[in-house]
Amino acid sequence: LTLVFPGDGAAAGNYGYANSGYSVYEEENERLTESLRTKVSAIKSLSIEIGTEVKNQNKMLSEMENDFDSAGGLLGATMGRLRTLSRGSQTKLLCYMMLFSLFVFFVIYWIIKLR
Repeated sequence: LTLVFPGDGAAAGNYGYANSGYSVYEEENERLTESLRTKVSAIKSLSIEIGTEVKNQNKMLSEMENDFDSAGGLLGATMGRLRTLSRGSQTKLLCYMMLFSLFVFFVIYWIIKLR
């Protein structure tokens, strides 16, 4: 760092500092600015990717919600049928269950006998 006095032929705007020190700071500022620009660019691309992923996840959640609503509707209809069936006479239900059991028994007996 060299001090130059205004009476020695230096410009009055320098305030006595040589130009070499100023250019070192300017180069360092340019380097830091470029580094910051690179980091901002990386953060921008990352935030865009995060936004895209959030949109995809929201779409999948919406589709899942529709599927669950559909399954809930089917389950509700099945429960309604079971309530209707249980309100009917218990003897009919018992008769149907016995007939089904006999049918399954004869099918299994027939499969075993064919071997």
